[in-house]
Amino acid sequence: MAKPGVLESDPTVTAKAMELKKELQRLVKSIVEDEDHHYGIETIDTTMETLSLLKELKLSKRSSTTTTTTTPAPSSSSLSLKLRHKTSLNCPEEFKCPLSKQLMRDPVIVASGQTYDRTFIQKWLKAGNRTCPRTRQVLSHTVLTPNYLISEMIEQWCRSQGIEFSNHVHYINEEAILEPDHGHFLSLLEKVSSSALSEQKASAKELRILTKKMPSFRVFFGEFPEAIPKLLKPICGSHSLGNIHPDLQEDVITTILNISIHDNNKKLVADTPMVIPLLMRALRSGTIATRSNAAAALFTLSALDSNKELIGKSGALKPLIDLLEEGHPLAMKDVASAIFTLCVLQENKARAVKDGMVKVIVKKIVDRVYVDELLAILALLSSHQKAIQDMGELGAVPSLLSLIRETTCERNKENCIAILQTICLFDRTRLKEMKEEENRHRTISELAQNGTSRAKRKAAGILERLNRVVNITHTA
Repeated sequence: MAKPGVLESDPTVTAKAMELKKELQRLVKSIVEDEDHHYGIETIDTTMETLSLLKELKLSKRSSTTTTTTTPAPSSSSLSLKLRHKTSLNCPEEFKCPLSKQLMRDPVIVASGQTYDRTFIQKWLKAGNRTCPRTRQVLSHTVLTPNYLISEMIEQWCRSQGIEFSNHVHYINEEAILEPDHGHFLSLLEKVSSSALSEQKASAKELRILTKKMPSFRVFFGEFPEAIPKLLKPICGSHSLGNIHPDLQEDVITTILNISIHDNNKKLVADTPMVIPLLMRALRSGTIATRSNAAAALFTLSALDSNKELIGKSGALKPLIDLLEEGHPLAMKDVASAIFTLCVLQENKARAVKDGMVKVIVKKIVDRVYVDELLAILALLSSHQKAIQDMGELGAVPSLLSLIRETTCERNKENCIAILQTICLFDRTRLKEMKEEENRHRTISELAQNGTSRAKRKAAGILERLNRVVNITHTA
């Protein structure tokens, strides 16, 4: 018989509740802060289970204060859930799979030397990935080697905790999800390339959803040579995307983005003749989601150096710069990311400068719009002589110096002073401007004393050059 108030005041129950709350905070934080969506379905399941356990604990406490009836025995599923949660909460971190965040049942080693639970790394590989999830290193092979040492250590730990591990840990069989429905896929391709607008729209929407939620469908696109051309057919027949239904346009462009996420598809997508021209056209017209996703697709494709060159030669930087200049908040991040990645290639720096990139960025920085990302691009472009000349003529020097004084971001200060040092080296006409600014505010001296190690070096270099020029002037 349970006495009223026993559970309410039981320190063990209180401690358990605190433990569950801490775990819930950790899980929710990992989901909310993970912008790349590396967390899996298992993490979400564990979060829901933690909430369920908290609810069960709360209900038990409430019922204990209002009734003296015998507490019913927990169901077998409840016991299994608790045992699974116990292993997840208390086991050493080295026993948890980096993908599932749960205790490993069958630990295996991949080519990078990292250990994962077989079920979850197989899911990763079957989705078409050929990189190590933790290190992002390209795997030289996909052979999975059992990690007997970790397996034995896990078994010993389970015995010490009184956990019958093999009987209670539950794994979701996701093979059915991973195996694409070929017939359904081919049927959707036929419909999206048909002449009926209603079929085109419905199938394009479904392909967008499938390629977002099921990585296997991204792989499937790469296995059929005609898949991408058929997907593009509804938006290839018009000279202007403005004549195409906006929903259809958005779904097709977004599906291209989803397909491009898969590493093995990047070259295939970029090499498909109509893809890059269509992405360029989409940057100029359509919904803001369409334009933003077109920029995101170019960013994703530009992960390959060969694609950087191909995209640059196609003239895609100009519409990206134009969209950046428009400054729509929903598109800024994707556009800036695409431009930065493309400009890693020296030839694309020249193209970006020629297309007016410096003018757009300097104006945005002066207006304090999207400063972090645009400063990084400007620092990248500063290795180009014409970019340095443009910065000087556009009044970048005082703006960068004022930004150093205003910002609390050390990375931004580093980028500002790095750009200023390059200007100092290659545009002597700006030295007087810097010296006058330094005399008024001592911005560079302050950074030389209190900045990061990199910022201090750059600032000291500028001060040395300014002093040398002043001494030469006095001597003359």
